[in-house]
This record gives sequence, C-alpha cells and structure tokens, in this order.
Amino acid sequence: MKIKNWLMISYLLVMVLPIAAIYLLYINLSAYDQDQDLMEYLTFQNVVTNLESELKEEALYKIQSDENYQHLRSLADDNLKIDLFRYDGVQLFSTMNTPGNPQLFQVNQEKLFQNLNEYQKKTRTYSVKKPVFDDTNRVVGLYDITLGRKAWVETSNQRTTMMFILLGIFFIALYSVVMLSINRKLNRPLYQLQEHMKAFAAGKKLNQELVQSKDEIGVVITHFEQMKAQIAETRDALAKQQHEKEYMVASLSHDLKTPLTVIRTYTEALENHHLSKEEKEDYQMILYEKLEHMKQMIDDLSIFTSLQSTDNMLHIVQVNGEEFFEMLFSGYEEPCFKKDIELNTELHVRNSYMLDPKQMIRLVDNLMDNSIRYTPKHRRIWLAAISSRKPLPNWVFPEFKDDVNLFRQGGTVMLIQNEGKGIKHSQLEKIFQPFYQDDASRGKGATSGLGLSIAKIIMEKHDGEIKIWSTENKGTLIACWLKEKG
Repeated sequence: MKIKNWLMISYLLVMVLPIAAIYLLYINLSAYDQDQDLMEYLTFQNVVTNLESELKEEALYKIQSDENYQHLRSLADDNLKIDLFRYDGVQLFSTMNTPGNPQLFQVNQEKLFQNLNEYQKKTRTYSVKKPVFDDTNRVVGLYDITLGRKAWVETSNQRTTMMFILLGIFFIALYSVVMLSINRKLNRPLYQLQEHMKAFAAGKKLNQELVQSKDEIGVVITHFEQMKAQIAETRDALAKQQHEKEYMVASLSHDLKTPLTVIRTYTEALENHHLSKEEKEDYQMILYEKLEHMKQMIDDLSIFTSLQSTDNMLHIVQVNGEEFFEMLFSGYEEPCFKKDIELNTELHVRNSYMLDPKQMIRLVDNLMDNSIRYTPKHRRIWLAAISSRKPLPNWVFPEFKDDVNLFRQGGTVMLIQNEGKGIKHSQLEKIFQPFYQDDASRGKGATSGLGLSIAKIIMEKHDGEIKIWSTENKGTLIACWLKEKG
C-alpha cells in the first residue's frame, strides 16, 4: 500500500476509533442507567406505598411536640428522608432535624406546591411530594419523601473510574499500535536504507538484504539497488579498463622493444664503412620494415582507442549491397598472389545495407591481413557475403556448418575461411582480447595484436556480431553478422 494512502487511513482510524470507543462506553453506561433507573424507580414506589399509610394521618400536620413524630424517625434512615409541611408552608417535621430540637420555618408556598404527585429523579435522589386531605377534601398538609440513590452513585463512580481506565488503556494500546506501524512502515525501512547507503559509500557489504515493499520507500529502495548495480558495473568496467590499459602498456612496451632493438643494431651497423652496397641496402630495407611495423602498431593503437571512446560515432549511410561488397572484397588478389595463395570470393547479398563504409573496409582489411598471414603457400582463402535468403557455400568446413547456420539467422554473414595450422581451442576465447598473440607470434613483429579486437568493436558498433571457429591442422573460419535492412 502506498504511504500516502496508508497515512490517510491511519489518520482516519486514529480519529474515528477513540470516538467509537467513547460512544460504546456511553451506550454501555446508558443501558446500565436505564436498567438501574427502572429498579430504583420500582424500589422508590414501594417505599412510598409503604409510608403513605403512616403519612396520611391528619394529626401529623398540626404543630405539636417532636415526641409525636418519633415513630416516623424509625421509618427513615441515612438514605431516606421524610419532610412534613402544613398547608401554609410551615415545615412541621424533618428526619434530618436533631431529635428534641424542632425547628419551625416557613417555605415558599408556591414553590412547595409545584410538581405535586410527580416522581422527581435527580442525580443523587428520587423524591415525591403528595398532599394530605381531610374529610372535607381540604389540604391540611404535604409530605415530601426523598430516597438517596446511594447504590447508583457508588456504581456510577466505579463505572466512571473504570471508563477512564479503559479509555486510558485503549489510548495507550492505540498509540502503541500506531507507533509500531509507523516504525514498521517508515522508520525501520528508512533506517535500513540509511545503513545500506552508509555501508555502500564505505565499500562494505551488509548481510541483511533490503526488503522491497510496494510503497514509495520500496520504489526508493528499488532505485537504490539499481544505482548500486550501475555503480558496481561501472566500477567493474573501470577496473577492467584499467587492467586492459596496464596490459596494453606492458604489451606495447614489450612489442616495441624488439623492433627498437633491431633498429638500433642495424643503425649502428650502417656506421660501419666496410659494408658493401648490397649489405647496406639490405640493412636499410630491414630498418624500413621495422619502422613500418612500429607505425602500424601505433596506428592500430590509435584506432583501437578511438573506437573505444564513447564519443566515436559511426557514420552510417545506406549503400548498395552488390556494389559495396564488390568494392569491399576487391584488392586482395595481389597480396594472395604474392604468397601463392588461391583466393575465392562469393557474393549473395541484399539490395541495400545501413553501415559505415570506412569502418567496414578497416574490418575486412584486418581480417584478411590475419588470414593471409597465417595461410601457408599453395593453400586457399574463401571470402564471401551471404544473405539470410541464400544457403551457405559448399566450401564451408562441414564441422562448422551447423553452428554458422545458427549464428547467421536473420542477417547477412561475411565469411573469411582459410586453410592452415588453425587455432588451439584454448586460445579461441582470448583471440579477441587486445594485444593477444600466441607464443609463436609474440615478439616477432608479425602483428600488433589489435586487429581482431578492432574488428570486434566495429561489429558491435554496427549492432552485429563476430565469431570464430577453428580446427587444428585444417583451418579457421571467421563470421561477421550484419543486420539486414527491412
């Protein structure tokens, strides 16, 4: 439940429940009052009925000695009061007066005759005033009977005390429930989130997992977990990049050391005046090759760094499929001919593609350079671009066909297959890593070790894929998957 809705419901309950509790207690007390009132009324009627025979005697309503009223005192007690009045308002007797010390005084006659024969219920007493008539129906006096509600007062006090105790307990219980709910709903999740934030900032990890609820705090926790994952991913990426940079620096230093040593050696040798013209030309050629190799390494490093940059964006344009791939695959006959390698090309492509021509040329150059370098004399290289609508060529090594068919689904695939020594299975997983070279190639100036890494980055920037299969002592196949337009 959302915190906003939860708070609204909580506020409503906090306001309504006390009112409901007070109302229930009031109803309970009212019901008790009604039952008690009926019982007291019946009791009072019974008392009045029993006293009427004694109080209706005409002789009682004349001024006389207090001794004549002693039998009335025996009828009263602390909870029952009897007052006698003469018709003119003179109070003749009251059980509240001290015996033997009668006090005669006159009350207001109009007030005295109010509410005759009516049972009056007050907070602490029941009372009734009734007239007394003589034989001629003349009023000779009045008697006033008052019965105290002692039991009701005591019980009412007890129930009032109990009501306040129950209300106190209720309010304490309600407050406790509200506090526990707030702690469970707000304080505890916020405290846990705060602790996890502190631990994450300090680089520590807490064993207790954050509970993700469906309220606003749960949303904050979800965003915090996503932020943690993103920061952790960024940290890992930065650590990986740092490791790659350190590896690149170490590899570049190692790979530059050999040609620099050769350049220094042959440069010193050229200072020897006893060298023949042919020897000097050979030394100069070696120096030129080593300098060209160093230049190629630096160029590859520059391209690799540029492609890795997030600011480097491809210049995607629409190209004609047939024309572009014919241009892309041209120019490799000469280097293959010089090494006595047979080159076979094949094209079955779609009408148009969206790609960066410059980067695709660099891609194929790197892949073909590797294939030509590792293909022995009198062997073959196959270069093809096959759309998803066409079957794979027959020359694809049979052990690769099923995997390539699965890989090429939904796109055009560029295939570069060569016969040769092949690549060990343990090296295939590392082949696309920057500066990776097998032990036979490292330090011999064969390559910079960045060609396949550059090819992988180019394919990824085209939303494509690159994969390699190889069988030792038979050959290698590299496949590049390109998205087809439409």
